[in-house]
Amino acid sequence: TKVPFRLNQNQALLTFEDEEVAQRLIKMGKHTVNLDNKTADVTVRPFTLEMGIKFELHVTISGKAINVAEVPELCIPEDWMRDKLELNFYKSEQGGGGEVENVSYDKHSRTAVITFLTPGAANSFVRCTKYPFFVNGSCYRLSVFPKTNVRLEQFQLYCGISKKTILLKGIQEMEDDEESIQDMIEIHFQKPSNSGGEIERIKYVSKGGAWVCFEE
Repeated sequence: TKVPFRLNQNQALLTFEDEEVAQRLIKMGKHTVNLDNKTADVTVRPFTLEMGIKFELHVTISGKAINVAEVPELCIPEDWMRDKLELNFYKSEQGGGGEVENVSYDKHSRTAVITFLTPGAANSFVRCTKYPFFVNGSCYRLSVFPKTNVRLEQFQLYCGISKKTILLKGIQEMEDDEESIQDMIEIHFQKPSNSGGEIERIKYVSKGGAWVCFEE
């Protein structure tokens, strides 16, 4: 998941390709930056993000069962409705389907789960969102969608610390536009002579603030 960080006015975030460059600048603590023939003493700080989350989401689509919704409310017994659903999906007009093993029907939620006897029989309904349902001389449209099994695995909380990114504080206000100042900061910290190195990303905010999102 993305972890947000609040970047305030007159601050900048610099992410370097090399972790050692960022750690070297952090150890220095303060740095004199050349901005348009002016010098500015800025503070280099590490920072900790809010708690992050890592997990794996496994989704398995059933080849034997489908979910059905928007089953019409009719004045017939529930077991009759189950029989109607079984017959309707046993002979699919759109192809596929087959012998039905079980029909689980919930009258209150107007939903049902159709389980076929043959594996793979449900695959033909994956792309079918509206399915014709003939009962009592009328045709209704059922919402059909795959039955899935969702598993959450390797759920972990981690402390968001970016070892390749530094926070610059105390950048003085200038008449130049935000983009120009950001370019000057980037040029300065890319030079090895200034203890810098190659920069992956940079974000400078001169007014207000911004939310910056970090990914692993």
